[in-house]
This record gives sequence, structure tokens and C-alpha cells, in this order.
Amino acid sequence: MSGVILLAGAAVAGYLLGSIPFGLLLTKAAGLGDVRDIGSGNIGATNVLRTGRKDIAAATLVLDALKATAAALLFAPFSPDAAVVAGFFAFLGHIFPVWLKFKGGKGVATYIGSLLGVAWPAGLAFAAIWLATAKLSRYSSLSALVASAASPLVLLAMGQKLAAGAALVMTAILWAKHSENIARLRAGTEGRIGQK
Repeated sequence: MSGVILLAGAAVAGYLLGSIPFGLLLTKAAGLGDVRDIGSGNIGATNVLRTGRKDIAAATLVLDALKATAAALLFAPFSPDAAVVAGFFAFLGHIFPVWLKFKGGKGVATYIGSLLGVAWPAGLAFAAIWLATAKLSRYSSLSALVASAASPLVLLAMGQKLAAGAALVMTAILWAKHSENIARLRAGTEGRIGQK
């Protein structure tokens, strides 16, 4: 039973950490208003960038990643499984935060943060694949889709079966959250990186 309690605690703590809406908090603290009222209405770093404040967007990106990393590392000393659960639920908390009526970000930064906390080479692989795809395509959304699709395979190659399973579910959710981006990519209307 103690194992079940540990995993339940990891799920709750991970979700609560993940649900901290840094994009919303930072933009309000900077006097930029409610980030949900601009652009896509998303609380993630990409939409925060639309405020024109690169520093706030960068801080959002880092903090959204680190909250998942912190959740995983907090439970890693107890068991690897608890770390995976905490990182996974941090991802869910970011996308479905109870404080914002379950309307959060798209989860890219928090996905990376979860990987870094559970199996850091997989997190670095995600970042490398994202960068390579972005360099070739100039599409941020496509880069996230490709990197997330590769992540479960990277984790399987590392022998991280539970983490690979969690990543597979995270990838499915991330792709669902990017459904509009996918439609625009197919139509050739998706904005490219650096495009005004």
C-alpha cells in the first residue's frame, strides 16, 4: 500500500506543480495584462512572445519546463516510477490546470522538463530533434510534433519502458493540442519561425 500512496502523492504533487500558470503570472506581474486575451489565448511561451517581451517569454519557457523537472526530481529518490508519475502529471497539470478551468498550454516546454527530470538524455534528444527540425523547416509546431513522436522511441532504446509509455500518452495529448497547427501545416498556412 505504501507504494500506491507514494505514486498517488507523486501524481498530486506533480499535477499541482505543473498547474502553476507561469505565463499568466509573469505577464500580469510585468503589467502586460492577461495573456489569454491576446493571440491564441494560450498561456505558454509562444503566446507570451506575442506580447513583444522576449524576456518574459523566455522566463515562461524555462519555468514551464523546470516545474516538471522539479516534480520528477522531487520523487526520484523514492523510486524511478514515482519520478515518471510526477513528471507525467506535471505535464497534465500544465495542459489542464484546475485554476484556469482546465485550459492551459500546449505542453511542449513541460514535456521537455518531464523528460529532463526522468531521463535527461531523452530531454536533450528532444531538444536536438526540435532544433534540427526547426532549422530545416522553420516551423516551431512541426518541430514539437516530430520531437515528441521520437521521444517514446528514444526512451525505449534507453530501456525506460514506463517512461516510454508515459511519453507515448503525452505525445498523443500534445498532438491533439496542436490539431489546429497540424491543419495549418497541411494547408500550408502555418506561420514560420521569425515570420511577422
